Amino acid sequence: MWRCTGPRWSGGGPGPGPEGRFGQRLGWYCAERSEERVSMLPAGKVLAFAAQGERRCLGVRRGARRIVCPYGAVLDGASAKDQCARCAQLDRSRSVAADTMADDPRPYGVYLAYFGPGMLKVGITAVERGPARLVEQGAVAYAWLGRGPLMAARRAEALLGSALGVPDRFGKAAKRAARGALPPVPERAAELAQLHGAARRLPGWPETLQPLEFACADHTELFGLDRIPGVVAELGGMTSGEEIVGEVLTGVGPDVYLRLVGDGDGDEEEGGGEVAGAAGAGGGAVSGVVGGVAGRGGAASGTGGASTAGGVVAVMDARVLSGWVLGAAAGRVTTVPVRAVGSGTREREGEEKGRQEGLF
Repeated sequence: MWRCTGPRWSGGGPGPGPEGRFGQRLGWYCAERSEERVSMLPAGKVLAFAAQGERRCLGVRRGARRIVCPYGAVLDGASAKDQCARCAQLDRSRSVAADTMADDPRPYGVYLAYFGPGMLKVGITAVERGPARLVEQGAVAYAWLGRGPLMAARRAEALLGSALGVPDRFGKAAKRAARGALPPVPERAAELAQLHGAARRLPGWPETLQPLEFACADHTELFGLDRIPGVVAELGGMTSGEEIVGEVLTGVGPDVYLRLVGDGDGDEEEGGGEVAGAAGAGGGAVSGVVGGVAGRGGAASGTGGASTAGGVVAVMDARVLSGWVLGAAAGRVTTVPVRAVGSGTREREGEEKGRQEGLF
């Protein structure tokens, strides 16, 4: 039985084909075989899957090995967390994010990440990971500030927070809203350059941290930002038996943007489609039919989402898929709740405050 382990950004093998490109994927884990696999989420891919059974804790990773949750804990279908409280506590007992791994000998990079006008944050990541950390959190653009030992990088991060008021995180809702109204690339670079210069001029810069010259990297093409409309709906969490049917527009960090076909479009859209599900992760494509897609309680076009020629566009935090066994959808509609952006924002923001997203 293959369980989804959530979204990841990685490259496949060498070569110009799809498997050789760096892109967004879904991970899968089979405890019975102790094997892990990935399936790609390129633009144009049709997703048609259903949640089966119970959403289970994914346990703890130690190096390249995944240790199955010994408690068989069941998770909340609406949460982005893929671990139960006890596994999460074990994970954080040896974690850079939780400051319980101060002896990590690896060099670290300090970065400035741009998510939208006025939305710049500071963070650190292991140098060996390169830009992966920036991609995983959906940074629109970024620039490296310095490089050195872990504690020196931590001091620089704290210095920017105290002296310049630069935050170390933004909530999911704020990031999504900013993507709908991004300024041109030169303006993003200019805002990053201004903060980079101010940071370099600060007194108290750690002596062991090597400063780096400004160079802006932008993720417009990688994320397909021009394919995201100004207003989108949101897909909620899954419960057993609920289904998601739609076409991938693009992916940004953990988010996947889907075109949900509106009522009345079924006859035009009928046909086979490659489905991301447990069977697909195991190496065999599952055929599915995509027809009219509606949110729970009515047509998706009535949810306040962005109506396009292909239907409503909705964003899904793919982390809510982690821990589920995903099989082929039996129906032709999305039964997961579809809501207008802003519905329940305060509660979701509250869940994200006070914790660092992901790993370093």
